Amino acid sequence: MDDDPLVLRVSGLTKSYGSVAALKGVEFGLRRGEVMALLGENGAGKSTLVKILAGLEHPDAGQIEIDGRPARLRSPSQSLQAGVAYVTQELSIISALSVAENICLGGRSQNPIWTASSLAQRVKPYLELVGLGDVDPATTAGKLSIAQRQLVEIARLLSRDAKILILDEPTAALSDVEIGKVTSVVTKLAKEGRSIIYVTHRLGEVFEIGDRVTIFRNGVSFEPIAVKGLSVDTLIERLLGRRLEQMFPERASKFGEVVLSTHDLVAPGLSHPVSLELRAGEILGLAGQLGSGANAIVRAVAGVAPPTAGSIRLRGQRLNPRDMRDAIRSGVAYCSDDRKRDGIFAVRKLTENLTAPSIDKITVGGLINRRRESEMSRRLAEFFEINLSRLGSQAGKLSGGNQQKVALGKWLGIEPSILLVEEPTRGVDVGARAEIYRHLRKLADQGLAIIFASSDNQEVLGLADTVATFFRGRIVRVSPAIQLEHSSLLRDVTHPENLAAGREAA
Repeated sequence: MDDDPLVLRVSGLTKSYGSVAALKGVEFGLRRGEVMALLGENGAGKSTLVKILAGLEHPDAGQIEIDGRPARLRSPSQSLQAGVAYVTQELSIISALSVAENICLGGRSQNPIWTASSLAQRVKPYLELVGLGDVDPATTAGKLSIAQRQLVEIARLLSRDAKILILDEPTAALSDVEIGKVTSVVTKLAKEGRSIIYVTHRLGEVFEIGDRVTIFRNGVSFEPIAVKGLSVDTLIERLLGRRLEQMFPERASKFGEVVLSTHDLVAPGLSHPVSLELRAGEILGLAGQLGSGANAIVRAVAGVAPPTAGSIRLRGQRLNPRDMRDAIRSGVAYCSDDRKRDGIFAVRKLTENLTAPSIDKITVGGLINRRRESEMSRRLAEFFEINLSRLGSQAGKLSGGNQQKVALGKWLGIEPSILLVEEPTRGVDVGARAEIYRHLRKLADQGLAIIFASSDNQEVLGLADTVATFFRGRIVRVSPAIQLEHSSLLRDVTHPENLAAGREAA
């Protein structure tokens, strides 16, 4: 592959938004049949590059060549014609349409009329290519799992004969098992000669499927590095431009009194009653694939999907949240897995976001006291190390990592008894992940009880003090994190052998 000519060459690419330089003379190359991992902290410039290649943004200067010839990529249509296809992080599947209709959507064809059977015949080869050969093309897309929808997105691009695929965090919302399905397809496509730009924050995927890595930092691209022979520590150091001493902070050695307990809890998403305890200063990790029931515990306690049976006690008092408002009044803070939908107010200032849950503390006679608002927002921002000069900025303009800090930090204003978090670092780069882990541990060290649900097994093993694993709506095992290995955790959340032990633990 080292001697293969470049199918894509980018030279001197620059792009600015006002006074902010997003790309500064970027140089980039991609070979035939190569998986090029594109890494960088949020805001480093990688998203700007892929949007330019997809025809969604226009460069200020520079040149793009495909197969040695200058390429004009001024629209998504022109990019597709040039053989460049883009799968965004946000899925564009239309749930009400069939799988076949989604694959053919937006494509060009000489045939003006399609029947369900002819559509099925057309898309079948592409479904087989991405490992969905057993899926009926007539199936409504909304019935598919998230991983299957992601593969349908890839099949759609293949149907347009794309030779360069750009996959922007295709596994951000997937569990470890579902990630394996996507990465195996990526490997297969590369072997067949497709060239792939793979944007990710999950370093494990880089070592699994990547051939080379291009790192972006502050709008500048660096010389590609061969993955073979590269260590995780070296990659992180090059990615951040500094040493990351430790991804996960040291665990607590002892805990306080029981803060939260559930007894025979039944809630939407659980097939069996669950009993758990959480102590002051403890971080409890709930591990499981999407739909396993891990998130159901968090949502039941938060009042998002109230329990239908069993009991919850918070500091010895019965907790029966009818909705989120009930839970918040009781001192329960909840950070969902979709910060853009319900974690932040994207068009509002950081000051307003950080003080929203505790607005009663900054109002006088029904009016907001701006001095109190400013003081509280500064205090919460300082704890999560959010740049104070950005407090007047819209939350939606921050990087993913800083948005997540806001989504978490806003709850400290209510002085919660317990913090519930779903997918604490989804879509967050390596540096920001380490910061968020450190802040959560600091809160636990101050006595806050924390529960987080995550489909990232590495995150669960590294951050949690205690781990509860879930499979098909029931608890499998409750164990100190230090007694678990990645292999045993993966077995628990995919093909558990100890459901009987889980019943005893529960």
